[in-house]
Amino acid sequence: MESLDYTLLGLAILLFAVWCFNFLLHILAIVYGKWKLSRKLTPVIPLEELPGVTILKPVVGVDPHLYENLETFFSIKYPQYELMFCIQDEMDSAIMVVQSLVQKYPDVDSKIFIGGKHVGPNPKVNNMAIGYEAAKYDMILVSDSGIKMKEEALMDMVLHMKENVGLVHQMPYACTRKGFSSHMEKIYFATQHAKMYLTANFFNINCATGMSCLMRKNIIDEVGGLKHFSQYLAEDFFLAEMFINKGYRLRVSSYTAQQNAGAYSIPLLHKRLTRWCKLRTSMTPATIFFEPFSQCIVQGCLNAWAMSYLFNFTGSVVFLVHCLVWFLLDYILIRVIEGGPLPFSKFEFLVGWIINEVTYPGVILRSHFDPKIVWRNHQFKLKWGGTVEELHSKQTV
Repeated sequence: MESLDYTLLGLAILLFAVWCFNFLLHILAIVYGKWKLSRKLTPVIPLEELPGVTILKPVVGVDPHLYENLETFFSIKYPQYELMFCIQDEMDSAIMVVQSLVQKYPDVDSKIFIGGKHVGPNPKVNNMAIGYEAAKYDMILVSDSGIKMKEEALMDMVLHMKENVGLVHQMPYACTRKGFSSHMEKIYFATQHAKMYLTANFFNINCATGMSCLMRKNIIDEVGGLKHFSQYLAEDFFLAEMFINKGYRLRVSSYTAQQNAGAYSIPLLHKRLTRWCKLRTSMTPATIFFEPFSQCIVQGCLNAWAMSYLFNFTGSVVFLVHCLVWFLLDYILIRVIEGGPLPFSKFEFLVGWIINEVTYPGVILRSHFDPKIVWRNHQFKLKWGGTVEELHSKQTV
């Protein structure tokens, strides 16, 4: 009986320590985010001495915001860059959208590559393969078609590329669009996701996403080029891991990646988050055990028991205070990421925050039930270690 008491005491102390650690991460994310996102770099050398950049834009299909998103890359404030539009299907209507922009901006160095090249199961890598091989600059920016780029963002990313840095990435966020679904995207990416993303970058832990990242091409070529990473569906993770293993650091830009896809809804967001959970599980299996403990509700329940056991506090009161403090810290964090007032009311933030916290544990559970991933019109079977096997094509939205 006495040994059981010691076991419960040790468990309660451990859970309380984990709770304290989570709140320290929250505070660190706020402080680091405020410093990082408000610290815009300026060049200390003449602009003509800055390295040239090849921008790879894999494009698949047309959505209502595609023209607007792609056009922002023709007006980037940077002295020397080339735009490489990669389109897999020669019948894709996105070709006409890209051609119209190329004709509208004849002074911008831009090219269109159609057909791709099969180098592995990853369709994004296949799409970019020819454009990557034709790149004339050593700095490569991979940027998804759903990203809306700010004029100064590329300059900022290049200035972060110091000698000991191999990859500079933009933290995912979302543009302001109409409807509550847009608010939900902002709430997720600027609270739960931002907390872990910023703290991981602070400790130089691999957290890079491939939606917008600048990399050293000569280092990628040392391991066989971009095609080497086609065996993985999450090529961005393994590219970043390669740079870390070679002694380079990862840096996050002072500008967020402004996601501006034309199709967005809460179900689509949850499907996307479920896919990301599956990828994290296959690449880093430890997340199966640790990710649930980073959730507000799970943390609140465990800490309510721990504090009632250690200090004889009322569990329900502890849980409510825990949720209130977590909510307030998340509200401060999203204000930091947004860089000012939110484009929606505090009540809308409260509702969206509750929905996100209540539904995300279900996202984690669903990700463990089926190892298959559906991405655009492809279906894959995930394997341990992050490699994938393409099963068959499946038409999806």
